Amino acid sequence: MEVARAPRPVAGVMWMVLTGVLFVGVTAVVKVLGTRIPAPEAAFLRYLLGLVFLIPMIRPMLRAGLTRRQVRLFGFRGLAHTVGVALWFFAMARIPIADVTAMNYLAPVYVAVGAALFLGETLHLRRILAVAAALVGALIILRPGFREVGPGHLAMLIAAVFFAASYLIAKRMADETGPEVTVTMLSISVTIGLAPLALMNWVWPNGEEFLLLLVVAFLATAGHYTMSLALAAAPVTVTQPVNFLQLVWAVLLGAFVFGEGFDLWVIAGGTVIVAAISFMTWREAVLKRRLRTPIVPETKL
Repeated sequence: MEVARAPRPVAGVMWMVLTGVLFVGVTAVVKVLGTRIPAPEAAFLRYLLGLVFLIPMIRPMLRAGLTRRQVRLFGFRGLAHTVGVALWFFAMARIPIADVTAMNYLAPVYVAVGAALFLGETLHLRRILAVAAALVGALIILRPGFREVGPGHLAMLIAAVFFAASYLIAKRMADETGPEVTVTMLSISVTIGLAPLALMNWVWPNGEEFLLLLVVAFLATAGHYTMSLALAAAPVTVTQPVNFLQLVWAVLLGAFVFGEGFDLWVIAGGTVIVAAISFMTWREAVLKRRLRTPIVPETKL
């Protein structure tokens, strides 16, 4: 019999703050890396080097005994994530850090739509309103007709769709496999998926570029680990709003380190997207609590 762990909200918040710092660190290092290394190759090397940090997970992976169906679903997830990662690396080297971070928040909105289309979940009015608000936020950031919408912005719009597809498959597999298997299968499948794209236009990295890619691999792997610790320590309703601090770190980093300035439109659009996701997450958490709360005469043990 499993004993439910008591939530530790303070620990969850602290782990999620650290997660945000680590992921923004990833974007900063990729920004420093520049565009000499093609985006698919940079993404491939990040995942290839990241496999070193997953060596302790080999044994749980071998014991999992995955079925052919599970392997196929993990393969589809790897394909979706492969495209998303390649587009993310492409965008990161071409548009401001704050733009990338703000537009990346569109993924949870796409997840809500995808869950209704492919997982049979009901698309409630709150989700429709959140989707509409998030799209307004994206338009505020892009401001088509008032600013140049470059390939980097278009890449991020498409990347969020593929990241959402990856998350939906992970959500479906969450009850079937453990987190070690999920993370390891993702890393292996994305590495394999990016290999042919990287080899098509291979540029040998110099010593500095190789070191930067190693740092990216470490920060990203550590970020996924601390995020899992945050989610284990506290409910999503506690950790998700903290995750949006990444936009604050990204704006400050872009302004003070990379000289990108403060774009109030990006901040405003990102705030609209964050508010939409926060409302949707909070509202669904409230409804879930109501469903779990027993009728008064029932025991709560």
